[in-house]
Amino acid sequence: MVGPKELYDLLEQLGIEFEYYEHPEAPTIAIAKQFWIGKNGKHCKNLFFRNHKGNQHYLVLIDCDCDMDIHAIEKQLHQGKLSFASPERMMKYLCVRPGSVTPFALINDTEHHVHVFLDKNLQNYEYLSFHPCINTASLTLKRTDLVKFLDNVGNAYEWIEVY
Repeated sequence: MVGPKELYDLLEQLGIEFEYYEHPEAPTIAIAKQFWIGKNGKHCKNLFFRNHKGNQHYLVLIDCDCDMDIHAIEKQLHQGKLSFASPERMMKYLCVRPGSVTPFALINDTEHHVHVFLDKNLQNYEYLSFHPCINTASLTLKRTDLVKFLDNVGNAYEWIEVY
């Protein structure tokens, strides 16, 4: 399992600059928002789904201020019926616990099993913010550097209209 230290090392190797800030445990967006006041960047909601058969998993990144409608997401993804993946699946594929889901956890998906969908609305922001595999800190980085990170880890990803 690769943790935050290895993540920071990889970001440095890739030349990705980020702003790091610690905060109390923030397993939900509602809790995390109180610690983001005055911080740079659009904060993201990161949702980990599985398909009906349980043989495919998806990480969906959306604007934290938007309401999530699972049926609308199912319709946009064209992957059939979706449900939230269990904590066991989250640990198996991303090596994170609920409340710490992040695209940075893809460094643990060495078989590139998880497909990533990014809300096109996030392209309107220069900076995005995510947990660094733990929910007691957040990282803010340029959107273009998130793409650089995704290209490096090798998981398939695409920009979609979520709403």
